Amino acid sequence: MILLSDPRVIDTPVADCGEPLAEIATVPVITLDPREQDEAGAYGRVRASVLERLGSASERLPAGVRLLVIEGHRSLAEQARRFALYEDRLRLSGITDPAELLRQASAFVSPVEVAPHCAGAAVDLTLIDSDGVELDMGGAVNGHRTGDETWCPFDAPGLSPTARANRNLLAQCLSEQGFVNYPSEWWHWSYGDRYWALMTGAPAAVYGPI
Repeated sequence: MILLSDPRVIDTPVADCGEPLAEIATVPVITLDPREQDEAGAYGRVRASVLERLGSASERLPAGVRLLVIEGHRSLAEQARRFALYEDRLRLSGITDPAELLRQASAFVSPVEVAPHCAGAAVDLTLIDSDGVELDMGGAVNGHRTGDETWCPFDAPGLSPTARANRNLLAQCLSEQGFVNYPSEWWHWSYGDRYWALMTGAPAAVYGPI
């Protein structure tokens, strides 16, 4: 897979369209989860067109199923903090080579300069039923934080048929709206950022850091 640390990602140009951030909570067909809530409320915002596409994706889900967004926009400072924390964890495991640290850390936390969340282009999300209960996705959102990396990749081997079907349902509704998945994190999807541009062949990202 192409990691966010790949030079091709940073080499992808950005032609920011200037679109503002919009409040996820204003869209009735999407539920916003508070677990990643920050003081500024950034977690509950994405670019306006990203939100429109999320709404369309949620509307196309089967009756009784909807999107649960865990986190949208993230500040550059918060992104840098999370990246440093994960690098520290890898150092404690015995990894000291700077290039290898960057490669392994970027599997789960983007380098700041290309971070899709900082562009308002990415969402961490899952599926819930009509009672607000999360569907079985075979692993938790942000499972890497608890050392449960095995189930984090979208195509992780050994998933139950139910978890595989639910991941495929999530992928179908989001892919139809132009989102791309970061393969090491089944819950991370983006539209309009550098990684999206590289993976779709777009000439440039339409969203840069905001």
